[in-house]
Amino acid sequence: MDSVFQRLAPYLVPQARRGVVGSSRYAKALREQLRLAANNKVEQPVLLMGEPGLEKDNLAALIHFSSAQRRLPLIRLDGALLRADGAELFGMGHPSLLECLNGGTLLIDKFDKAPPALQIRLLELGDQHQGRLILTSETALPALDSSCFLIRVPPLRVRRQDLGEWLRYGIRQRSRKLGWAKPPSLAPGIVERLQQHDFPNNIRELEELIYRALQQAKADLPEQLPEDVFWTASRGTPARFDLWRWKPQLRFWLRSPRLWNVLLFGLMSWLFVLVNLWLWLGPQDRAHNGALNLFWAWWWPLILLGFPFVGRLWCSFCPFMVWGEISQRVATRIGWQPARWPRGNTDRWASPLLAAGFAAILLWEELGAMESSPWLSSCLLLVITAGAVLGSLAFEKRFWCRYLCPVGGMNGLFAKLSILELRAQAGTCSGSCSSYACFKGGSAEGEGLATSGCPLGTHPAHLSDNRNCVLCLTCAQACAHRSVQLNLRPPAADLQRQLAVPAGEPALILVLAGGVVLHHWQQSAANNWPLALGYLALPGLIGLVFRCFVSGQQWRHGLYGMLPLLWALLLARHLPLGMGEAGMLLPVSFGDSWPGWSADSHVLAFCQSAVLIVGVTGSLLLLRRLLLGEGRLLWLTTALTVVLGLGGRWLVA
Repeated sequence: MDSVFQRLAPYLVPQARRGVVGSSRYAKALREQLRLAANNKVEQPVLLMGEPGLEKDNLAALIHFSSAQRRLPLIRLDGALLRADGAELFGMGHPSLLECLNGGTLLIDKFDKAPPALQIRLLELGDQHQGRLILTSETALPALDSSCFLIRVPPLRVRRQDLGEWLRYGIRQRSRKLGWAKPPSLAPGIVERLQQHDFPNNIRELEELIYRALQQAKADLPEQLPEDVFWTASRGTPARFDLWRWKPQLRFWLRSPRLWNVLLFGLMSWLFVLVNLWLWLGPQDRAHNGALNLFWAWWWPLILLGFPFVGRLWCSFCPFMVWGEISQRVATRIGWQPARWPRGNTDRWASPLLAAGFAAILLWEELGAMESSPWLSSCLLLVITAGAVLGSLAFEKRFWCRYLCPVGGMNGLFAKLSILELRAQAGTCSGSCSSYACFKGGSAEGEGLATSGCPLGTHPAHLSDNRNCVLCLTCAQACAHRSVQLNLRPPAADLQRQLAVPAGEPALILVLAGGVVLHHWQQSAANNWPLALGYLALPGLIGLVFRCFVSGQQWRHGLYGMLPLLWALLLARHLPLGMGEAGMLLPVSFGDSWPGWSADSHVLAFCQSAVLIVGVTGSLLLLRRLLLGEGRLLWLTTALTVVLGLGGRWLVA
């Protein structure tokens, strides 16, 4: 008996790992098929067919341990590893596995990959094996359909209804092994977002996803797992060009901490102080204050012009957040401890608040003639900086920058149009990394540097768009496996039919469009708050009317399809400042004897028209992508885009 056990021991399956999880009709049908197979009195061979990663060997164990032969052994052999002569089964000079099995169940996993001659021999076992034969296959085997009890195992992507139950089950099983006294719950929205993923490796991929999420969060042992720790490989992504693979030296230069420390704390922090002092203490008129010229004629046009190329790069060295970080460091040194990053669906309340904040800024800007008032411009900068400082004292990292900063919200919106992205390779991260230092921070490991982790609390493999990436390269500094890539990609690659829309971002789009309308009629709205609010709300009212006739998804797709046009309108609205006044920085700052330049009005008009043509063309192409197959809606939004482009040219003239 001992020799028999020793012979079978390497192949024995002691028990099923789990049952069939889920309450969908697919899960119920699969459970019923397994029950029928287990109770099959003629013990017909069973063929379990399905995609990789579906744990078909576990389903075979469920059949065996639910059958009358449950007390007999079940052994599993990998068909891809079997020899053509079947020596492992039939024996060559020693007792065969079939003899030792003595009527138990034989499971041949990956039967489709076994040698063809051996496949025929296995199906003709006859008197050599009196037990049950169970086969699994990843491909269809029509020749076996008539001779086997066929069970088609549905892939996870058609069982999306079961995903929430799978996640909670997997978290309960894994979390206890990692130290949780009580399994954590799931933040709202996680299941809905993951249901958009196809899970090509099915349950195996889901198990890895749950393990990664718990590994990232185990240091804090939170009661609720945040959405940020669940990330999947992107699907259907357009072609990318990895700049660091092309120029490896560029990677080492850009990830240098010395470069970023000098830029952030040695230059931007003090430049911000000097600009504000200049705004307060310098001449209080537009024609003689160079700081006002820098803010309105240089910063606004340049940041708008940069969105399609570098996304929200400005946020990586924004002086608002530099002073927020300085305040946070000083406070921690004297004993203050900011709260942990608040998890959950913060966008639900923060995004609408952000849109309302930008609306307030636009009203303040136009009603207060801020473009001509140095001290009011400085007040705006200081108010946003105060928000960044208070946010940094309240929470670790850049909570304000990610969720509440009005400028950051606009930058994140238009960063979706950028041709540049920073992403990590999900396969490398899941297969090689266990520290997740790019996300959480940590000490140096390999060629990775010591960092405090992503300032926006996002894993670079989790990013579905550029909204929450400021290109600060902290993840590239921390990564010891060179998983992070700096890619060139087609414009607006983030805007796909399956895009995830934050709660208040459509409102921000309408607010920015309202700002263009308000600026055009600012003179008629001067000191008239109700009229100014009406102008600002006009695009929103039109959008709500449009929303009454289409579904929510179509409405959002149409709105995002017009994002290139909105960007073009904002840039064309600021071009008169950039091309008309930016060149006069030296005369404005130091006197009329200094040289300056200003574009001719005809050149300015041509550039405005060219920008709007680019914006309209981009929106037409994007609408075709987002609304493909919608028929009338596509034609309606196309016509509306052309009309808005023509009307916009008149607004910004």
